[in-house]
Amino acid sequence: MTPSPPTLTGLSAFPITPLHDDRVDLDALGRIVAMLSASGVDAIVALGSTGSYASLDRDERQRVVAAAVASAGATPVLAGIGALRTSHAIAYARDAVDAGAQGVLLAPQSYQPLTEDDVYGLYADVLEQVAVPLVVYDNPATTRFAFSDALYGRVASLPGVEALKIPAIPAGVAASDRIARIRDVIPDHITIGISGDASALDALLAGADAWCSVTAGTLPEPALRMTRAALAGDHARAAAEASRMARLWALFAELGSYRVIAAVAEELGMARRSSLPRPILGLDDDQRRRVREVLAMLGAL
Repeated sequence: MTPSPPTLTGLSAFPITPLHDDRVDLDALGRIVAMLSASGVDAIVALGSTGSYASLDRDERQRVVAAAVASAGATPVLAGIGALRTSHAIAYARDAVDAGAQGVLLAPQSYQPLTEDDVYGLYADVLEQVAVPLVVYDNPATTRFAFSDALYGRVASLPGVEALKIPAIPAGVAASDRIARIRDVIPDHITIGISGDASALDALLAGADAWCSVTAGTLPEPALRMTRAALAGDHARAAAEASRMARLWALFAELGSYRVIAAVAEELGMARRSSLPRPILGLDDDQRRRVREVLAMLGAL
């Protein structure tokens, strides 16, 4: 089947890119992506932050996207193209399209602090060279650059931008107010996806269009149940699903979602141990025991 045109609505799964002996494990990646497609997620995003895009070279990135597309069936695949240089981001975007990706995801990335004009110029330059939809990725926890609402409006007005992927809504801020403020400054056709799994439910109930989920990249079923219930207005069922995942998200907050979800994939046999790119270390044995306890509680083991 031909994949549907990509849209950032519903549930987008962000899988890990498993490594073994410092090489990308394309077989493991293909099995993960095939599982995600079979589960019914709405889109699969290869090379997100959870997918270790910043640690991979150009050839590895292209092979990862090709493997994801080959295993995704009718599920749309988008690819992260973040890079330290604009020319590299453009090259990664072209490679991703050549490999079959139907959209791209771009976070501003730099060793030196970026200005808002720098970031606007990045998106304008990339969009001049890319013919597939682009998702603007605001991930200040990783990139150390935070978008202002005014910059959201400027960038979202560029031709080719389809969606914003926004960070978790801060504690003490009403999700409905935050979503409304963003909608006030962006074109009507732009969809909003929420990151930060623990805050996803509030954002979905407040009008976000999509959940861009670390959890769903390895454990899609509970994430799908929560997303479908939230978007259908079934608050009680959505809250019950979120409550079941709360212990996992507590580990995300304590140990880092990147390390925890890699351990989840390893404990479930989806990836071999030490699947993260060095020098990043995985969890130790005691931390893994805690992960296994959560997986058993979720019925995944």
